[in-house]
Amino acid sequence: MKYPVSIILTIPLLVMSCSVQKKKTEHKDYKVQLDTLTLFDQSRHRKIPVAIYHPENNKKIPNQQVIIFNHGYGLNKGGDYFVYSYLTEMLASKGYFTVSIQHELATDNLIPTEGIPQIVRRPFWQSGSDNILFVINELKKTNPDLDFRHLTLIGHSNGGDMAALFSNQHPNMVYKLITMDNRRMFLPRTSIPKIYTLRSNDYPADQGVLPDEGEQKKYHITVQPTLINHGHMDNKGSDEEKRILNNWILQYLSEQ
Repeated sequence: MKYPVSIILTIPLLVMSCSVQKKKTEHKDYKVQLDTLTLFDQSRHRKIPVAIYHPENNKKIPNQQVIIFNHGYGLNKGGDYFVYSYLTEMLASKGYFTVSIQHELATDNLIPTEGIPQIVRRPFWQSGSDNILFVINELKKTNPDLDFRHLTLIGHSNGGDMAALFSNQHPNMVYKLITMDNRRMFLPRTSIPKIYTLRSNDYPADQGVLPDEGEQKKYHITVQPTLINHGHMDNKGSDEEKRILNNWILQYLSEQ
């Protein structure tokens, strides 16, 4: 069954889950439920598919924190908001309300491979930043009891660039920013939000993207090298690589 857009934007997200795909998996802490739906930003005439990973729990979790996840570039093939499920399911199993956004649509232009990335790719990052803002505002309407004061953005590669741009543009909306080997968009030089970045072992970031040692110390920014390839930070990674990434991210989330 398909709902009109007006209904999609007004029915609470967990009610909408009755008509969309569901997937339940066992985890150590909470069972995890996956709901999918498509939002529509009328101001941009743009569909925004989202996958919501959340604890299957009859009792409300007080002060439940929100995580917005942003996938790496997928050449507009679609479905990339599912290919980090090792991470998004784990986060939901720990009690986080985790929303993964599908940023690319089949009708989008491909990201340019020539030219200065910070110039030619900026419109794509801006689209991602606008998607994030729209999703957050919709969540505030449909799930007002969630803890939006402690909202975390996580993004891999191009999705990390989008998350970094959003954090530069809306710093007061973000509690923590965790990037997984973003390479093009410079990280905010600030202590608010708290900044963490996991780096791959095979691709360097562009000059100026990462803070230098002085900036890391001044703003308490964490730059963590790993032995993991850039392309192994999604579900293609080994079990050990996934374990390492999950553990780092859980550590960052637990820090006050």
